[in-house]
Amino acid sequence: MLELSEAGNQSVIDLAEYRSEAKTILDEFYSVQFFLNGKGIFYQFKLRNTSSNRPCILVKMDSPVFTELQVGDILDMKYNNPESLDASRLFKTQITSKNSHDCYTGHSIVELSIIDN
Repeated sequence: MLELSEAGNQSVIDLAEYRSEAKTILDEFYSVQFFLNGKGIFYQFKLRNTSSNRPCILVKMDSPVFTELQVGDILDMKYNNPESLDASRLFKTQITSKNSHDCYTGHSIVELSIIDN
């Protein structure tokens, strides 16, 4: 599975170090879901693999989710297995960047980093 490295007083998965680790996340999990600001609505996004070394999600730039997600935010995200929701896992996940993408007009690639399991 994934190796953990120490960063300060938190265990951090360094997904940028090895492309294969990001691929492992995408092989094991298909999507993520999370709540924002205690609202009763959960959001679900397909995990994507881009040229970066981190798993990411694609978010419309004019959506409330894009507005509320901020770089540095740490959320409890449920990572869903493609074959069984019973195999889902909850990870603390940090938003590491929000960048527009040439191929997806009006959308942003939001990079994720699992910081604790």
